[in-house]
Amino acid sequence: QVQLVESGGGLVQPGGSLRLSCAASGSIFRFYDMGWYRQAPGKQRELVAVMTSGGSTNYADSVKGRFTISRDNAKNWVYLQMNSLKPEDTAVYYCNAEVVKASYWGQGTQVTVSS
Repeated sequence: QVQLVESGGGLVQPGGSLRLSCAASGSIFRFYDMGWYRQAPGKQRELVAVMTSGGSTNYADSVKGRFTISRDNAKNWVYLQMNSLKPEDTAVYYCNAEVVKASYWGQGTQVTVSS
């Protein structure tokens, strides 16, 4: 069982920045593929960014060049740096871990981009 706890969400003005953090349990974190997803009201959950255990990354087209995923395998953390935020980035952001064909989710953190 993997437990994930997100933090760092909040209210930010358009053009601003936020950094989301996700703390993961487990002694084999370095083998997890980690990702960030988001779900806006009335919409399906969508992929934002993923980083494999090998360090490869993939981003949604809508966030390329603005968001950066990173991880600290020594501390079991994964981060999402979000810059140049837009109102359409407003959503609940979820941390995800994929390991041994199992998928785990955090409880989510709200990000609201509004003036």
